[in-house]
Amino acid sequence: MNGTVEVPRDIEWFKSSHSNDQGGNCVEGARLHDGAMAVRDSKQQPHGPALTVRPAAWTTFITALKDG
Repeated sequence: MNGTVEVPRDIEWFKSSHSNDQGGNCVEGARLHDGAMAVRDSKQQPHGPALTVRPAAWTTFITALKDG
């Protein structure tokens, strides 16, 4: 299921390449143990809930972004 959940504390987050330290958007992602992707706004809620996306849906999303 896709949705907003609390993610495990042992997840390693990475910052989006489109985020910066100059006040830009602060989006972080993390691959979950089941292969799903978690995404959060680290500027507004750095330890808050994250949006989770199933692996197939994440792949479709990334492909669509790359294809324009």
